[in-house]
Amino acid sequence: MTEAEIEGRLLAHRRLLARLVAALDPQARDDLTLWLAERSVLQDGQEDPGVLPDDSAALSLSLADELAEIRHLAEARRRD
Repeated sequence: MTEAEIEGRLLAHRRLLARLVAALDPQARDDLTLWLAERSVLQDGQEDPGVLPDDSAALSLSLADELAEIRHLAEARRRD
């Protein structure tokens, strides 16, 4: 699979998940949005924000970024 194919699949999953979150009843949506928000900020204990993450932190950072993207898309979809 090419890099472009992987990126396309990731975007499709992200958009589908955001749509599903936005379609939930208000209480479930708020609960899931809070869960996403709590996990979209990596708590790594890093005191120096200029330090670049090593490979072991790359997965955690990517996960946090992706959850933030899904939350932002779901919130934007809900406002539409």
